[in-house]
Amino acid sequence: MHSQFVVLAALVAVAKAGIYGAPAVYAPGAPLAARAYAAPIARAYAAPVARAYAAAPVAHAPVAIDTDYDPNPQYSYEYNIHDALTGDAKAQHESRSGDVVQGSYSLVEPDGTRRTVEYTADPHNGFNAVVHREPAVVATKAVVAAPAYHG
Repeated sequence: MHSQFVVLAALVAVAKAGIYGAPAVYAPGAPLAARAYAAPIARAYAAPVARAYAAAPVAHAPVAIDTDYDPNPQYSYEYNIHDALTGDAKAQHESRSGDVVQGSYSLVEPDGTRRTVEYTADPHNGFNAVVHREPAVVATKAVVAAPAYHG
């Protein structure tokens, strides 16, 4: 009997509980001010009031249509840098046709080796890269023999 009373008291407490600070319904593209929480509902302690809860109105953001959409995008670019002062040497080229991208880039690593990465990306195979390393190029100075002096 005592447990039935506790359960009944718990149900009454839950039924009388008001909704405080319930999140407002907002459209995904709505500005931040529209995403604020709803004001708490004031409780009437003087007399029991029948509460009717209605769904909050939903703001519908206008759908933007991209008129610049290209169903078959294409581009190609490349650059090549060789800075004799700093020793920085790198290059890249890439091209795209539709959903397929192909390219490569290379750079000289601190140990003098050249790393070249060739890559492709498409919806079927995803991104794939192959890395090549070339040995360091050692710069040598040419020594020219001086003419012999016969006197």
